[in-house]
Amino acid sequence: MQIDLKGWGAGYISMFQQHCLLQMLNSVAGLREWFAQTDERGAPPRIPVMVNMASASVSSKKNPKLHESSVHPTQSLDQMTSVGRNSMMDEYSDEDEEYQIADSEQEAYQTKNENDIKRTALEEEPVHRIDLSCFSGNLRRDDRDNTRDCWRISDGNNFRVRSKHFCYDKTKIPAGKHLMDLVAVDWFKDTKRMDHVARRQGCAAQVASEQGLFSVVFNLQVPASMHYSMVFYFVTRELVPGSLLQRFIDGDDEFRNSRLKLIPSVPKGSWIVRQSVGSTPCLLGKAVDCNYIRGPKYLEVDVDIGSSTVANGVLGLVIGVITTLVVDMAFLVQANTTDELPERLIGAVRVSHIELSSAITPTLEPDTS
Repeated sequence: MQIDLKGWGAGYISMFQQHCLLQMLNSVAGLREWFAQTDERGAPPRIPVMVNMASASVSSKKNPKLHESSVHPTQSLDQMTSVGRNSMMDEYSDEDEEYQIADSEQEAYQTKNENDIKRTALEEEPVHRIDLSCFSGNLRRDDRDNTRDCWRISDGNNFRVRSKHFCYDKTKIPAGKHLMDLVAVDWFKDTKRMDHVARRQGCAAQVASEQGLFSVVFNLQVPASMHYSMVFYFVTRELVPGSLLQRFIDGDDEFRNSRLKLIPSVPKGSWIVRQSVGSTPCLLGKAVDCNYIRGPKYLEVDVDIGSSTVANGVLGLVIGVITTLVVDMAFLVQANTTDELPERLIGAVRVSHIELSSAITPTLEPDTS
């Protein structure tokens, strides 16, 4: 593919030419995915021609004269993708933040030893387990591999978070044990957007409240031909006073928006979807509109994915092939200071091959909040 931007001399930016080329490549790849899309159970590998594209871009480095009129032949497809893909995860990533560490703290860091790592493991206290039998959602749980239209708890070690010494050396570690238990998942649809779903009588948040447990509810609002909501219910026995999670739950919306983070992953899916979603941590409150509803024994976070043009574009690609995807999501509160580290996951979930037809229309109580 080539692009000739002659006539665009006024205000011409070289990156714009790369951006246009990448958009065309993504469009072609997306169309190939759309028409070739079958069930993942027997589908051939996606977009085999992409391998040839990548190898061609490498060969062009050796023979730049072969593509004098092409867009920067010395730049590979992978490099262009990393620069130009319009993923909301890149724009609001936490990867480039700077920290100001006092000299005294730097000296103290030199005396740290491996006991910190052992102590962190011990801090993951195995409290009394919560009885999950009393919780239910309309999307079923299935811990087996290769299952469809279901969810399971994703291993925290699949995600990397900021370590105890991140402020000094930017290291990350496997997340380990979750702070809260994922007890149920609901998959809803309606003709209008569904806000404050935790008020629904009999939902997992209401059941947890009756048992004296605290819930954090993530309501991912998905606009399409119908409005969909995938609702995750995370439960704990109590909040630790002064902990980062407690400060997030009881804090103001500005603090919450600056700290709530999502780590996505698509372990099984087409090339174009994996490239669009990525796996970079994203500050949700800065990427999309988040509405926080604080109940007596729960906090609900309504995440309006349609509020972002970029996220909505990615979503439009995903929703059409959702039955072929396996998606991992981890939710956490970002740690910014040494006393808040290491980061801990609120929880993580894997949803597999979701069917739009399995969503139900909920009966919501009148919203008195």
